[in-house]
Amino acid sequence: MSSRVLLSLAAAIAATACAGDPASQAEPVKEDISIARFDWFEYRGDDPAFRDPPGPGGYLNPVLAGFYPDPSVTQADDGFYLVTSTFGYFPGIPVMYSRDLVNWQQVGNVIDRSGMLDFDDLGLSRGVFAPTIEYHQGTFYVANTCVDCGGNFIVTSEDPAGPWSDPVWLPEVGGIDPSLFFDTDGKVWLMNNDAPEGGSTYEGHRAIWIREIDPETFQPVSEPVMIIDGGVRPEDKPIWIEGPHIYKLDGWYYLSAAEGGTAIDHSQVVLRSKSITGPYTAHEKNPILTQRDLSADRPNPITSVGHADLVQDAAGDWWATFLGVRPYEGDHYNTGRETFLMPVAWKDGWPVITETGEEVPYSSKTRPAGFEPLTEVTPLSGNFVLREEFEGDALPLHWMTLRVPESPWWSLPDGALEIEARPVSIGSGKQPSYLGRRQQHQNAEVTTSLTFAPDRPGSEAGIAVLQNDNHFYALGLGKAADGSAIITLRRKAGGEAPEGGEEIARDMLTPYPDTSLQLRIQARGDVYDFAYRPDESDEWTTIARGLDGKPLSTRTAGGFVGATFGLYAEAMPR
Repeated sequence: MSSRVLLSLAAAIAATACAGDPASQAEPVKEDISIARFDWFEYRGDDPAFRDPPGPGGYLNPVLAGFYPDPSVTQADDGFYLVTSTFGYFPGIPVMYSRDLVNWQQVGNVIDRSGMLDFDDLGLSRGVFAPTIEYHQGTFYVANTCVDCGGNFIVTSEDPAGPWSDPVWLPEVGGIDPSLFFDTDGKVWLMNNDAPEGGSTYEGHRAIWIREIDPETFQPVSEPVMIIDGGVRPEDKPIWIEGPHIYKLDGWYYLSAAEGGTAIDHSQVVLRSKSITGPYTAHEKNPILTQRDLSADRPNPITSVGHADLVQDAAGDWWATFLGVRPYEGDHYNTGRETFLMPVAWKDGWPVITETGEEVPYSSKTRPAGFEPLTEVTPLSGNFVLREEFEGDALPLHWMTLRVPESPWWSLPDGALEIEARPVSIGSGKQPSYLGRRQQHQNAEVTTSLTFAPDRPGSEAGIAVLQNDNHFYALGLGKAADGSAIITLRRKAGGEAPEGGEEIARDMLTPYPDTSLQLRIQARGDVYDFAYRPDESDEWTTIARGLDGKPLSTRTAGGFVGATFGLYAEAMPR
């Protein structure tokens, strides 16, 4: 798998003469454009909840920290594969590989070519929602929705690292959250969320539908059947039934779905039937997973859990992957919705993930029975330090940009990342010169070394923490008309702020530094600090400290994404 991890997807850009995965080496940028050179990038995460490791026989939650929501998992011949949502980020839908359901390594991205999907002019929380992955007879299948960009589709690949096929669109299937089930009789079924028969009668009133599809064309071959209307207790007017999965065990079809919306009332419910098209009977002790019944003032809470997918480990025991969040205050969290893991107990013929009043644990002393675990993986859980030296032919696959590049604007020459300063702001709602990675800890620090000598005023390069187009901080280096260096901190926190944000702090350096400049952002829960120093200096100059981090939270900014730390270059006069 290691060769797959280091695969340069910008080679695909060159092959297709279009933009591809930003986690790759692109063609050299133009000589007449200002170029920002980043020699290294370091991420540090240190959350108190992760400081007590469980020992070799256990594991820490979340198993994928940071913005990895809506996990779906499947078992293949050589281990387990998992996909998560990426919405308007590109490349889209990371493919994660594990031998033990605990240690994960990204091996590819499903949406890695510009011709696959079009995210132009989409809000960052549109795009690809809640992918599901299945493995069947040597082929991997991902069913997904491109919200506001085409609807439901299916892609396939014999190699989970890619390339994946072009989307096969499902024009007859509305709604969101398509999911596949391969029955033992050879039939293939597709479930999805859509409006109930006769239309919704209240806000959040949805239904789960099922239909048989052709295994080659994926088009429906039967009429859709509504198998859940509203939720497991329709009389209570439940909201947002979604994310359906079907499992077959001991002659029963088990239908599991998320219910209650993806905030603090989120949950997972289960029903069963002897026939795949129902009628389905709900488990009397639903929900089988939630944290909404716990005290809101408990320490280090994990909340909003749901959107689960079940899988068996190497010993045949059942486990659930699901999303949850780790707020630092109330429902404020900047790390996005993350991927958690818990065992599934079967009681009286029903699966149970959490009992009433049971907390999802940060630390578990037992772990799944797996294949031989991966030994060399990029850390994705617990506290860690990760330094990018930009020495390979490709960036690690977790780097992303906003929307889909139309042409390459980055390269990896001589052990550095070079980014072209283009006239597109990171707050423009377009496709800026921005490469980001997820904020995975409440307490995090990112640092980089930047060399940038623009030939004209108006260009800027630096480091940013971004939640969406309307909520970010950007710490950048530019040049004034007199040749001085301008170090600027900009903020955009919604409202009527200008496209590129408002300047909230500025320092001048005269003369312009002839060495690299280091830039740093520190997250401390709900506050952020910003600093810089010349490469040869031991002392940081703080340009701003204790700035409000809540505009970077999903609760404030809205939508479904988490914050990312990124490197950017702009030539947008402000």
